Amino acid sequence: MARRATKIVVTLGPASSEPAVLERMIRAGVNVVRLNFSHGSGQDHIDRARLVREVAQKAGREVAIMADLQGPKIRVGKFAEGKVMLEAGAKFVLDAGRAEPGDINAVGLDYKELPRDVKPGDHLLLNDGLIVLTVDAVKGDQIRTTVKLGGVLSNNKGINKQGGGLTAPALTAKDMEDIRTAMSFQADYVAVSFPKNATDMEMARQLCNVAAAEFRHKPALIAKIERAEAIPNLEQILKASDAIMVARGDLAVEVGNAAVPALQKRMIRLAREHDKVVITATQMMESMISAPVPTRAEVSDVANAVLDGTDAVMTSAETATGKYPVEVVQQMVAICAEAEMAEDVRLDADFTGMAFSRIDQSIAMGALFTAYHLGCKAIVALTDSGSTPLWMSRHRIHIPIYALTPKLVTQRRMALYRNVRPLLMDQSADRDTALHQAEEHLKSRGIVTSGDIYAITCGEPMGAPGGTNMLKIVRAA
Repeated sequence: MARRATKIVVTLGPASSEPAVLERMIRAGVNVVRLNFSHGSGQDHIDRARLVREVAQKAGREVAIMADLQGPKIRVGKFAEGKVMLEAGAKFVLDAGRAEPGDINAVGLDYKELPRDVKPGDHLLLNDGLIVLTVDAVKGDQIRTTVKLGGVLSNNKGINKQGGGLTAPALTAKDMEDIRTAMSFQADYVAVSFPKNATDMEMARQLCNVAAAEFRHKPALIAKIERAEAIPNLEQILKASDAIMVARGDLAVEVGNAAVPALQKRMIRLAREHDKVVITATQMMESMISAPVPTRAEVSDVANAVLDGTDAVMTSAETATGKYPVEVVQQMVAICAEAEMAEDVRLDADFTGMAFSRIDQSIAMGALFTAYHLGCKAIVALTDSGSTPLWMSRHRIHIPIYALTPKLVTQRRMALYRNVRPLLMDQSADRDTALHQAEEHLKSRGIVTSGDIYAITCGEPMGAPGGTNMLKIVRAA
């Protein structure tokens, strides 16, 4: 198994949906596959999810599936000619009441509430900020603007308001239907687009749990941080989620490009402090959509996210529609592995002043501390829920953490945890038998050999979630 702690999330699309290509990507190091519900039909996603499961099984790997909801993407309508060229200084109208195709003077809107959300002086950013409009006046359904930064505007391009403030709900009717689709194939993660607060995430969790109840499944939830309003509510959103995504595209449009790098570092730090998982996304290897190698800046971008402590780095169009999906994964794997070698491990400092109220959390920290100072070959956690490996993964350590679980759903969820290698293993109800089984499992995979020292945690009684209460230091027989 590759010695790489940072996980790779890839977006599936036309370029990566051939079984042979997907298998090469998974063998190259993919840990999580993202299905983007902004594109394709429900049946498309069901078919792709089945493909992922089949190909992963063939490759002898277990990968997680993330269903990424579209959310309230606010867009312009269509143009009669497909696009228009907006010149700086020209007048242009966004008309929520317009039914006919747009032209050089005006275009319709798919979000009819936009006229209520803006006022004179506001700046609207279209097509990821490449076009900027200044609002002059709002007359009924019409938003009358002056083009501040011109360019080509084509069908269905997105609209953001600089500084945030749009009232669109995080979950649309389409999202609710897509949640049902995602639960039909038991997606391991559901990513919620544009949440503004914890309430948005709590509502999404209720909808997911209801839709998944018949399958006896509960997905983990990822909050995509891409609205300006989410930033002041970050800690509350974190507490209501299992993970966050630093979604740098829409976020940069709303708060400005220059603010994003510092926000990224803050979000990664906060997620780790709150025992949550964090993914860094958007334009990480953008040039590889059409080029076989990344730019030096992209290499630095991925490496810096790793050094910041992100659990995973994510591709979008690079693997969905790009020319080199396999090479993108190979490059990301190489960059992550190299960056991790340069990490500064300060485990002792992490524990200074910490207080633990839970036995299982104390055992997790004790395993890290002991393994670090003894120079153990591996840290092993017998886990039912995955909580102990998650706590361990919040601290930098260059010793791999092997999470042995009897539950397939737990194994898949842990595919996203930094420095955790999840393995499926049936566990005896007898502790000593289970510990022996674990060692044999590790030896059969070449993880430990005779004489190696490793730390192992488990709970009594075996199989009780949250019951980890034992740490043992073992020299392999």
